[in-house]
Amino acid sequence: MKILVIEDDEGIRSFISKGLEEAGFITDTASDGEEGFALLLTGSYDAAIVDIMLPGMDGLTIIEKVRARRKQVPIIILSAKRDVDDKIRGLQKGGDDYLTKPFSFSELLVRIQALIRRSSAVPESTVLSCADLSLSLLSHRVERAGQEIDLQPKEFALLEYLLRNTGRVLSKTLIMEKIWHYDFDPQTNIVDVLVSRLRSKIDKDFDKKLLHTIRGVGYVLKED
Repeated sequence: MKILVIEDDEGIRSFISKGLEEAGFITDTASDGEEGFALLLTGSYDAAIVDIMLPGMDGLTIIEKVRARRKQVPIIILSAKRDVDDKIRGLQKGGDDYLTKPFSFSELLVRIQALIRRSSAVPESTVLSCADLSLSLLSHRVERAGQEIDLQPKEFALLEYLLRNTGRVLSKTLIMEKIWHYDFDPQTNIVDVLVSRLRSKIDKDFDKKLLHTIRGVGYVLKED
């Protein structure tokens, strides 16, 4: 992974760059704002560390201009200013984190790693699907082949659980614990009843069956 360090103090710049390279990162450095801004615009970086007080162009201006161009690289602001208003201003300009000088390298490293994890995380889909069956987590709308299906809360919860585990056989015990949140009583047929209700709504009127019973094991949602 590649990090850009924009810092005019040679000692601090060298300290950060050396530490990052020892931690396994590739680094580019810039000693003034104009050079740093040009690198941020043209280079590909997983994160950037930007000092506020820079010759040529200050750090906040760099961040503001970079964000205006819709560059979403995670940026940590370095500053000797400890005032809360200064921190707020930096974050409002588009900084993702703010670290005051003097700082420990270990804290800087942890913050960089956290920013990179957040920026590279794949957002969870708000729609779950299997074949022509779909469930929207936002609207709570369930459809199959374009036809809306009305489900009760427990039926919806069961379908969501099945969709999150498409192709995996779920035992009655797992379903009981997930949907009702208490230990399974082997004498009750509450799971079977709920599965039957759900099956009648999502499978009954369709040729292709998606909800299958694995005798002696449990239930699975899958395409044949």
